[in-house]
Amino acid sequence: MKSETNAFKALPNTDFLLQSIELEEAVSTFGNTAVKLMIREELSLFRSKISDNNQFAIDQILRDDFVEIFCGNVAKRLKNSSNTTLLPVINLTGTVVHTNLGRARLPKSAINAMTLVAGSASNLEYDLVSGKRGDRDSHLEKLLCEITGAESATIVNNNAAAVLLVLNTLASGSEAIISRGELVEIGGAFRIPDVMKSANSILKEVGTTNRTHLSDYESAIGTNTSVLMKVHTSNYEIKGFTNSVAESELGKLAHQRKLHFVSDLGSGTLIDLTRYGLPREPTVRENLEEGADIVTFSGDKLLGGPQAGLIVGKKELVERIKRNPLKRALRVDKITIAALIEVLKLYMDPDRLVSRLPLLADLVRPIGEIDHLAGRLLPVFAEKLADVAEVSIEQCKSQIGSGALPLDLLESRALVLKPLAKKGETDARLQKLANSFRSLSTPIIGRLHDGRLIFDLRCLENESQIVGLLKSLTLDY
Repeated sequence: MKSETNAFKALPNTDFLLQSIELEEAVSTFGNTAVKLMIREELSLFRSKISDNNQFAIDQILRDDFVEIFCGNVAKRLKNSSNTTLLPVINLTGTVVHTNLGRARLPKSAINAMTLVAGSASNLEYDLVSGKRGDRDSHLEKLLCEITGAESATIVNNNAAAVLLVLNTLASGSEAIISRGELVEIGGAFRIPDVMKSANSILKEVGTTNRTHLSDYESAIGTNTSVLMKVHTSNYEIKGFTNSVAESELGKLAHQRKLHFVSDLGSGTLIDLTRYGLPREPTVRENLEEGADIVTFSGDKLLGGPQAGLIVGKKELVERIKRNPLKRALRVDKITIAALIEVLKLYMDPDRLVSRLPLLADLVRPIGEIDHLAGRLLPVFAEKLADVAEVSIEQCKSQIGSGALPLDLLESRALVLKPLAKKGETDARLQKLANSFRSLSTPIIGRLHDGRLIFDLRCLENESQIVGLLKSLTLDY
């Protein structure tokens, strides 16, 4: 108690710190007001640490050079706060396509293409042959059609926007029939029924959660029906007493009744994943061959590209979709188009796709390679965290993520950090340990489970980087 009291008394006041020589440069750079606010924040943080009986912080406060340490912290925080808040991180969560961490990593060719067009004017909507205005979709439409077998293609900013635009074009004010079992929530509380409502289409549910038959669609078709829709339930799976209608049957029915058949594939697989030892997923080409007039899918999930929503299908329908005024509101910029073109080019050479597309490389990474990586990192982590946590290697399962193949897990290896703590202190120590890794210049993000911090190594690309970051790790307890 005495040391806590002494620490509180030892904290300097804001005005004294503001006049200190150690913060002269900070005041000159960021201004008096910004420095004062940061001093107050830092003082509040130290008061909180004293109240928590944080001995490390108390010892710091009672040191002769505390003002220098304190001012150094303030200057560092000011510098960090002036930097961008959008930072690269190291994804060791075990979720390969992690929505919160930006989903797919892009290949170098895509990054180079983005840099090239970002730094200069480009022929985004300029026809170099005629010298007149061009169409931004033209840069990637041919590639998309060649890969998928579609007659035409267009692109918007994400797949929810793609579904919205398609339904607003083909079923505004009219019915779109869909199975109850396919009324999915696609993340962030966005639900297919809400997207359909926003498109001004009338949702007509058929069947039950687990079983829908072709006759359900047939009996639901009326004079105000425009679209039969199928949503690939990529983010969950119902097993047991189930039935769903095949795309080929829905396509045949739609065309018999002169309706449009729209298929939302979500994750958007362009190739047969089984050739790489991954679980089976329907491809865009297969959907079109089975009778879909329009297929929508994501660019940044299983495709492995930038965030985008792709729309492919019959030329006459895609042209109608392009003419919809909403298309301009939902269009993508030159940087996204440049990146997507380069990713699509890689699909033209599937034999080398694993070595060139980061997403696929992460998904098929050999377990032996991950094993060796874990073995090399274990002693490095164990030495650094010797007084803080037990470090071990454990078998684990990675998931693909972002709703793709939710029941299919990939064998992996993890470094597991279990805090050394007294009874009742484990959770607090665990949170501080995780925060220490998140506070690095390049944050390292793992997952917390059962009182442990788990670093799944499947997606660790740069081993030397994480070793270097570990040297600068500050353990504030």
